[in-house]
Amino acid sequence: MRVMDSVSGRYTCLNMNYLLLIMIHIGVGLHAVGGVWPMPQISASSPEQYPLNPEAFYFEYGRQSEAQPGCSVLDAAFKRYFSLIFPDYFPGDNLSVCAGQASLKAETVWGALRGLETFSQLVKIVHFRGILLDTSRHYLPVQAILKTLDAMAYSKFNVFHWHIVDDPSFPYQSQTFPDLSAKGAFHPMTHIYTQTDVQRVISYARLRGIRVLPEFDSPGHTQSWGKGQSDLLTPCYKGGTPSGAFGPVNPTLPSTYQFIARLFKEVSSVFPDSYIHLGGDEVNFFCWKSNPDVRAFMQKMGFGTDFTKLEAFYMESIVNITSTLNKTAIVWQDVFDYHERIPEDTVLHIWKGVPYDYTKELSRITKAGKRVVLAAPWYINHIAYGQDWRKSYTVQPLNFSGTEEQKKLVIGGEVCMWGEYVDATNLTPRLWPRASAAAERLWSDEKQTSSVEKAFPRLQDFRCKLLRYFIFFLVQCFRIIFGSIYN
Repeated sequence: MRVMDSVSGRYTCLNMNYLLLIMIHIGVGLHAVGGVWPMPQISASSPEQYPLNPEAFYFEYGRQSEAQPGCSVLDAAFKRYFSLIFPDYFPGDNLSVCAGQASLKAETVWGALRGLETFSQLVKIVHFRGILLDTSRHYLPVQAILKTLDAMAYSKFNVFHWHIVDDPSFPYQSQTFPDLSAKGAFHPMTHIYTQTDVQRVISYARLRGIRVLPEFDSPGHTQSWGKGQSDLLTPCYKGGTPSGAFGPVNPTLPSTYQFIARLFKEVSSVFPDSYIHLGGDEVNFFCWKSNPDVRAFMQKMGFGTDFTKLEAFYMESIVNITSTLNKTAIVWQDVFDYHERIPEDTVLHIWKGVPYDYTKELSRITKAGKRVVLAAPWYINHIAYGQDWRKSYTVQPLNFSGTEEQKKLVIGGEVCMWGEYVDATNLTPRLWPRASAAAERLWSDEKQTSSVEKAFPRLQDFRCKLLRYFIFFLVQCFRIIFGSIYN
């Protein structure tokens, strides 16, 4: 059996001209390749089944492979996938052994991870395939995030978009500005992500071939920021006097940009990915319009009464800040809508056009030469009665009016799980396996996966695999917990 797979990752590790993984097998049967989710780009199957024996099964680096023992990504993956393939195995079981082998070739360690996932599913190409989790509206414990990362790896997602802060709370614990979480989190001790927590998530994701993309959305969606950083938000006025309410970030003060520069310098050092999400969506201009100092600034800058120009001024400034930190910005499409002058490599995140007009947005933005990530049809925090995964599955990201060059600018898509009605109690059943429908659309050959009816039995089977994986995850957690108690 030969399995070929690849993925584009942003982290650096040894490139492998040739990787051979030897697996001796007997005992547990290999399923047909049709049961793999998402479906490989190219696959071939046969009716033969090969039993696997855990005592005679091992992963091995090929002699000609540039990666050898000591590559942390693959060393950890070998252990993880052995446990997934043999969840009930305990050393000492006696089974018969016979010879046999399977090989996997990959150009990078990340491709090897995807191939291992395909192989683990047998037992029983765009670059950006993301999942967004919102940890501001409801705090998600680290274990819930790690569980999601495991499920993402099973479905070959490769970007965790961490919408870590928003209006309701600021759970990210900044070393530079500790009051942001001390005063802006739901609780300053129990509902925060410490630097250790963040590093744990990043490391856990990296070993599964997943990048962590942080989002610090501004100038709107920042009410929680103002609790720990004075003079950051714009005072609202009523009848010529302050009303006591506050609006978006105040874009008229030099102190605003000094704060943003220091915060993003820290964030850039904490999160190693070369991209950072700056938000820029849904800015309410009411408070800016009411503030006399803001209006005076507008006149001084020649903006008149066009507050989209004021937002453009702010977003251009913070994009330039991130550029000096060698980060590429991703922003919501509102930034493009307001005709803001942003670097050519900035990525636009399409969220408008639900349910069907996102094709117009794709055509419009790619025509301007901008790279895009499509999220609009995959807001699966919205639920409907019945099998609503079918709508996600039938999305055709490249089926829009445009040239082939425009379509090359669609670098991927993202499933969004916003947190208004989602916390740790219902995250997993709401997200999976519904997100897997988008996963196959973003990974597999569209012509081979155009039938919802043919996909349904495979998705049912994959759901069973996910349940088995989740049980395995819980068992591992209990082992860690009880191990720490008794040691």
